Amino acid sequence: MRNDKDYNNLRNIKITNDYMNNALGSCLIEHGQTKVICCATLEEKVPRWLRGKGKGWITAEYSMLPTSTHERSDREVNRGKVSGRTQEIQRLIGRSLRNICDLECIGEKVIKIDCDVISADGGTRTASINGSWVALSLAIRKLLDINLISKNPVKFGLSAISCGLCEDKVLLDLNYNEDSTADADANFVFNSNGDIVEIQCTGERKSISTNKFSEMFKVAKEACSKIYKIQRQSIG
Repeated sequence: MRNDKDYNNLRNIKITNDYMNNALGSCLIEHGQTKVICCATLEEKVPRWLRGKGKGWITAEYSMLPTSTHERSDREVNRGKVSGRTQEIQRLIGRSLRNICDLECIGEKVIKIDCDVISADGGTRTASINGSWVALSLAIRKLLDINLISKNPVKFGLSAISCGLCEDKVLLDLNYNEDSTADADANFVFNSNGDIVEIQCTGERKSISTNKFSEMFKVAKEACSKIYKIQRQSIG
């Protein structure tokens, strides 16, 4: 368990831009030992239900490499279906990105974000959201440069962080060991105005008091402000 001075500290965050040569925009994001490759690609068509409506779509796919965890996990493609957890996470990423974008600026195109976890040590979904915003922003910059779009659809920044209760103390940016023993945990997603995009919160072993939730909310919001500064520095 961390000492009292470290309870509200983020793990070291590092972002490496243009990590994949063939992506429109990409990065490797690291939250401590959690490492995710995020890539953005473009399809110049939309699903049937969006045709003729003059706006685009942003969607996400999420996966974990077999050796990203302590014990090898089977590839979901070999299981014949995507797990409920995977579906939940990739829907969260897509929802969060669409929330901070003007989809009409994209036109009838789809931007797909791929999030591949190469090392999982807690907080993979929040790291994926943070990296996805960077990859999307880099992709949009290229689309503007080559005149495939005329206006930046990204209205706000997007940052996310996990937070939990361990021994009745609020703990920020949990690693795997902390997360697996936490009494309660939450994932907070904020835009760069400090407004809520989404909150996922669960009392795993016991309920969460209003005071403790307020403390978690405050710590997470402050952390997301710090993360956004790192993201902005990354994309220049």
